[in-house]
Amino acid sequence: MTVPNASTPTPRAPETGGSVVISVDAMGGDRGPSVVVAGMAESAEKNPEVRFIVHGDQAVLEGLIARRKVLAGRCDIRHAGGVVTMHDKPSQIVRKGEGTSMWSALESVKRGEARVAVSCGNTGALMALSMLRLRKLPGVNRPAIACLWPSRNPQGFNILLDVGADIRADAHDLLQYALMGASYARNGLGLDLPRVGLLNVGTEEHKGRAELKQAHDLIEAAAAGNFTYVGFVEGGDLPSARVDVIVTDGFTGNVALKTGEGVAKLVGDFLKDAFSNSIMSKFAALLAMTSLKRLQKRIDPRRVNGGIFLGLNGTVVKSHGSADSTGVSAAIKLAFTLAESGFQDRLAARVAQGAAASASAAETGASS
Repeated sequence: MTVPNASTPTPRAPETGGSVVISVDAMGGDRGPSVVVAGMAESAEKNPEVRFIVHGDQAVLEGLIARRKVLAGRCDIRHAGGVVTMHDKPSQIVRKGEGTSMWSALESVKRGEARVAVSCGNTGALMALSMLRLRKLPGVNRPAIACLWPSRNPQGFNILLDVGADIRADAHDLLQYALMGASYARNGLGLDLPRVGLLNVGTEEHKGRAELKQAHDLIEAAAAGNFTYVGFVEGGDLPSARVDVIVTDGFTGNVALKTGEGVAKLVGDFLKDAFSNSIMSKFAALLAMTSLKRLQKRIDPRRVNGGIFLGLNGTVVKSHGSADSTGVSAAIKLAFTLAESGFQDRLAARVAQGAAASASAAETGASS
């Protein structure tokens, strides 16, 4: 393991593999670096081609990594003494964040040393630093956070964006979200022609705010050959098989995400209470154990841990702050999948296409 300085060239892949380099903020999150390193080890066991640049307290990380044989020769440590806490305000981190593990992790992506950054840290601070260090892609007004939502689709998940990067979004922003979400679906879920829907209070074309109706027309015009636009969708379609990508503003998306997480936990608690209510119910739980474990695996939030920051000059995966090693491993797997597919270059191309479409629509509107 080495501790390169800022002038160190891009790390080379070790002889045992390591074609995809992931930059990991090891100090972010609620459970500390030991859980992050454990998640890295789980991911490394499954993906021999992945290697890591790990950012945080050098002494602590050296000890944790040394105990994981699977990480031997696959980690470069970058010492960063500062830590962004969950209570830090994004505005403060933008001014004073240099020297933190989060800042350092993003720098590795900016310098081209790593393909993707992964952090369990403060979401607002991570987005603010990502915009500061990586900058937005040309043509993107507002970046978005995309998450995976359990669904009835064969792939098991739908994509919802934005879920909290920005509470506002005009029609052109929603068009960008549709293009970025479709690109994510192709590269992250392997869908050749993803179905995109625009979240509204009804499926009828006359319903919704003015910007939603305008976005409806823009997305429909941009769909040809890129994705299938199914039109307006409702809240009940989030887990349905009708659509693969659901587009909305960050306020609505974040409320939907937190509501879904709360309902899932409530249902889980109700099931636990029901099956532990009596001797007979415990016996019934024993008989249904295989089915219950299958259900638990399907709705396990750790399997879909990782929100993607879209619209930046670099890919950033945000893991839940309370993620355990399985959750961290899932976030790293997602980062690996996107890096291996060349997602960032393809996303930039789609964004450029969307900017051209928006400009053309604006010219048409001005001349009419």
